[in-house]
Amino acid sequence: MATPDITAPGTTGARLEGSQAIEEPGGAATIPKDMPLPEDPRAVFQGGLFILALLAAAYVAKTVLLPIILAFILKLLLQPVMRALARLRLPRVIASLLVIVALLGLVLGLGELLSTPAANWANKLPQGLPRLQERVKIISAPLNTLNHLLIHAKSMMGKAIPGGAAAPATATAAPSSDLQTVVLASAQTFTSQFLETFLVLFFLLMSGDTFLRRLVEVMPRFRDKRQVTDISQQIEADISIYLATITAMNALVGIATGLTMWALGLDDAVLWGAIAFLLNYVPILGPLTGVAIFLGVGMLSLDPLWKAFMPMVLYAVIHIIEGETITPMLLARRFTLNPVLVIISLLFWDWMWGIPGAILAVPMLAMLKIVCDRIRTLAALGHFLEGDKQTLEP
Repeated sequence: MATPDITAPGTTGARLEGSQAIEEPGGAATIPKDMPLPEDPRAVFQGGLFILALLAAAYVAKTVLLPIILAFILKLLLQPVMRALARLRLPRVIASLLVIVALLGLVLGLGELLSTPAANWANKLPQGLPRLQERVKIISAPLNTLNHLLIHAKSMMGKAIPGGAAAPATATAAPSSDLQTVVLASAQTFTSQFLETFLVLFFLLMSGDTFLRRLVEVMPRFRDKRQVTDISQQIEADISIYLATITAMNALVGIATGLTMWALGLDDAVLWGAIAFLLNYVPILGPLTGVAIFLGVGMLSLDPLWKAFMPMVLYAVIHIIEGETITPMLLARRFTLNPVLVIISLLFWDWMWGIPGAILAVPMLAMLKIVCDRIRTLAALGHFLEGDKQTLEP
C-alpha cells in the first residue's frame, strides 16, 4: 500500500477561512498567511504537558481504548452500507444487526478457511529449518556473529541487573510451557478485544448521528455549530473514501498474490493472498514483513534456488505497482500527508498499541490533520502535517 496522503479537498486557501497566500521573492513557494503561532510560552508548555498526559493515559488504557477506536474506524467504513440500508427503510436496529452479523460471519468464515493451512505450515516449519539453514549458508556466518553478540549482551545485562543471571535458567527449564502460556494469554486478549470491538461497533451503528447532534446542540454559537458539523462530515467523507479505496486495493493485491503463488506451485494460495491482503493495511512495515515471509516460504518450498526467490520478487513487484502507481493516482487529489510523519506515526503507535496501533496510525493522523485544517489556532500544525502533492503528479 502506498504511503497514504490525506487532506481535505481544495487548496490551503479554501481550507482556512479568510486566509491569504503570500509568495516568497522569486516565486519559490506559496505560504498561507493566516497561520497564527502561540506566542505565550506558558500556553506551549501547558499544551505539551496535556499531550504527554493524554499519550500516557492512552498507553495505560490501551485495552479499553483500542476496541473503541477500532469500532469508530469500522463505523466510518460501514457508513455507506448503513445509508444504503436506510434507503431501503430498514429500522436502524435491524440494519445494524445485519451489518454486524455479516461482518462477523465474514471474519469467522475467513478464519475457519485459513486455520487449517496455517496450522499445516506451522507444523512444517520445524522440519523445514534444516533446509532453510542449508540455503542461507552464505549469510550464516554474519548471523552467527550477530547471535553471539546478542548472547554476550544478554549475559552482560544479566550481570548488571540483580538476579538477572537466574532468568535464563528459568526460561530454558520449560520453554514449551512458557510458549503455551504466552499463546493462551494472547488468544484470550485477542478474543476479548474482538468481542468488545463488535459490541461497541453495534451500538455506534445503532446510534447513528446522535453524538454529533448532541455536540452541535451544546455549542454556544452558530459558527461553532457549523464548524463542528463541517469537521465531522469531512472526517467521515475522507476517512470512508480512504478506507474503502485501501480495502479494495488490498483485496486486489491479495487476489494477485494468491494467483501468483498458485502459478509458482505453492500450496495454500488462499492463505498467501489473505496474508498479503492483511499486511497491506500497514503502510511500509506490512509489505516489508510480507517480503520476509515470502522469501522464507520460497526457500522452504521451491526448487531450484533461483525459483525460491520468485515469491518474494513477484510479491514486491505487485506491491510496487499497487503502492507506487495505482493507489497514489486514486488518492492523490484528496489525500496528502507528510510521508516522514507517516512512518514516525507508524513506529510510534506500533510501540504504543502493537499491530492494531500501526493499522490505526494513518487514519488517526488523517483525522488530526482534518481537525487542524479547520481550526484557526491549529492551522500551522495542519500545514506541517501536509505532504507535497507535486511528488505524486507526473
